[in-house]
Amino acid sequence: MLHALSTHLFVNHRLTTSFLDRAWESGIPLLEIFCARQHIDYRNQAQINELGHWFRDSKMKMHSLHSPMFSDDCWGRTGPASVINILDTDKMRRKSSVEEVKRALEISETVPFRYLIQHIGVWEEEYSDHKLEAAFSSLEELNVFAKQRGVDILLENTPNHLSSSDRLLLLLSETHLTNNFCFDIGHAHMMEGVAAAFERMKSRIRSTHIHDNDGKDDSHLFPLRSTGGSIDWPKAMELLRTIPAACPLVLELREVPDMESPLAVVQEVFEKLENLSLV
Repeated sequence: MLHALSTHLFVNHRLTTSFLDRAWESGIPLLEIFCARQHIDYRNQAQINELGHWFRDSKMKMHSLHSPMFSDDCWGRTGPASVINILDTDKMRRKSSVEEVKRALEISETVPFRYLIQHIGVWEEEYSDHKLEAAFSSLEELNVFAKQRGVDILLENTPNHLSSSDRLLLLLSETHLTNNFCFDIGHAHMMEGVAAAFERMKSRIRSTHIHDNDGKDDSHLFPLRSTGGSIDWPKAMELLRTIPAACPLVLELREVPDMESPLAVVQEVFEKLENLSLV
């Protein structure tokens, strides 16, 4: 399978060309950039231009961009107004969130990428029909904006009552939107289970997020390397090998402060996953 790395692994550090050099030299061919302003500031054209020059001269490709979750540079600690939620039932707040996502999408004009990974709602958000309508309104606008830039928006299964596999399918059924999915295996493990979520989402999976957890906390552990994870990786890989060859394994990991050479560990994880087979 194709291999890709999400820069979520270094999301609390500014994304520089030095990091991109190290990632390429370690053997990473594809990248997903996690859009957080302390990491990549989509309002800072100088940073975007620097990354654009690097990618134009490199064989590494940008596979996807993870849509921003907050408009500030400190994980929403400036207050509730910094939360980006494209299905906020308050029209003005929803419009503000959509505009922030558009600003992030504009990165594609300098650094081309295929997919934007989008959350539907925030952590543990409750379901309502009004929010379903808001999701349709936001996605309809964003899909047009993205298509004009050669980008497809993938909806990610996330731990709330609007983004489980069955609720994502309900959203598409009710709205007739044609978005495909990013299958997050860690989130599926915390909700309906990996196999159940995968089977529902399979026909629309175009990208993945690969990480481990204990089924309760979204800890983004290194598969087969960190302690505390409980995903059955042999069975998971059997499922993942059935998706199209163009769909990569995208490791979306959390930084481990005392880990030496994390990029080398990333390659070790890829090797272990690829070598797994059911006994």
